[in-house]
Amino acid sequence: MAKSEAPKVAVASLVGTTIEYYDFAVYGTASALVLGPAFFPSGNATLSSLAAFLTFSAAFLSRPLGVVLFGTIGDRLGRRQALVVSLLLMGVATVGVGLLPTYETAGFLAPVLLVTLRLLQGVSMGGEWGGAVLLAAEHAPPGRRALYASIPNIGPSLGFLLSTAVILPTMNIVGMEGFTDWAWRIPFLLSTVLVVVGLWVRATVSESPVFKSAARSPESKPGAGSEPESGSESAPGFPLGTLLKQYPGRLLLGTGAAIGGSAVYYLTIVYSLSYGPQELGIPRNTMLTAASIGAAAGIAITLPVARLSDRIGRRPLMLAGAVGCVVWAIPMYASLSSRNGLVITGAYTVGLMFLALMFSPVAAFLPELFPARMRYTGASAAFILANTLGGGFAPSVATWLNSHWESPLVLGFYTGGLCLVSLVCLLALPETREHEFDI
Repeated sequence: MAKSEAPKVAVASLVGTTIEYYDFAVYGTASALVLGPAFFPSGNATLSSLAAFLTFSAAFLSRPLGVVLFGTIGDRLGRRQALVVSLLLMGVATVGVGLLPTYETAGFLAPVLLVTLRLLQGVSMGGEWGGAVLLAAEHAPPGRRALYASIPNIGPSLGFLLSTAVILPTMNIVGMEGFTDWAWRIPFLLSTVLVVVGLWVRATVSESPVFKSAARSPESKPGAGSEPESGSESAPGFPLGTLLKQYPGRLLLGTGAAIGGSAVYYLTIVYSLSYGPQELGIPRNTMLTAASIGAAAGIAITLPVARLSDRIGRRPLMLAGAVGCVVWAIPMYASLSSRNGLVITGAYTVGLMFLALMFSPVAAFLPELFPARMRYTGASAAFILANTLGGGFAPSVATWLNSHWESPLVLGFYTGGLCLVSLVCLLALPETREHEFDI
């Protein structure tokens, strides 16, 4: 495998991840703005929003199934095959949401179909992130693993920005009434074009050279720079079972290391888009703009942070990001009380830059914790569990918290607590920069 192909592989992974997270962000934004009344009509706006956010959470419940399915495919048959199937599944589910009848038209069938498609989206997402960063990392030249792994890691924020770039003009053209009535379907249906492009791009890249070596090897090396926690096993027939047997501690701590960042991400770009306008009277465009500028700032420092982590290590930067998020969580969400767009944008920008310090190196850090023959499953499981526990239920938990305590400060305490968990877990994990990324 020529080193010159590594950038192409990283970009191909980025394209697919961006599309997957565009689809997910479109649903998150739509659930915050219109899906509650359309699919869960109620005389209580809070109950409608809570129901919509619960369907958002439903996709996270099915993500572990995606980890098992795509982790097995990726560790047994190849990274590229798993990524192509996951992208296709996400595209079908997202376009399906755009074609759904509302509760007014189909009654109870409408929310049932919506939840079903959300579950399929979750299965897809269960295999996406781990496979994308892994394919890029396993193609990376020596000494640049975090840099290349972080390129697809830009996808979540880029997907959100892309969704905002579609949603905001649509709302401005048709108005909020038109968007609520019918135009909310446009961002979902546009996913068709993006998925076709993404499938074509992913079909042109080659399989991971590390996976090819592992497939030829009669047995896996322990990997990750240390012996397994219990026993040693050759190429696993069922990677998740072997992972749980040999690396339960790494899986648990890796999940904890990523849980705080997931909370910051989803509370900022999903929950606050509903909470700000509905509870505090902040214009929707103001909230979307603040979150978009913050996400763009995070993107801007992602690659420099990753390159620095290739030089000084993953943990120092991730620890700095965790400390920053613990300290900044309360001021960030307290800024919502000001109802001032500039204040909110500034607070979100600082918060999402702290998030980038945690999120950029984690693309290399989590895969480096596991050997090649269970690396897809291990990295995916840790990240998806963190997303589910820290991010998937965050909007629903935040909605419940704010129904009892009206101050946005409660969001800061909640988020800061989860970031503190990440800080403790990072302190318990080893540095992985020097670990051999072999079979």
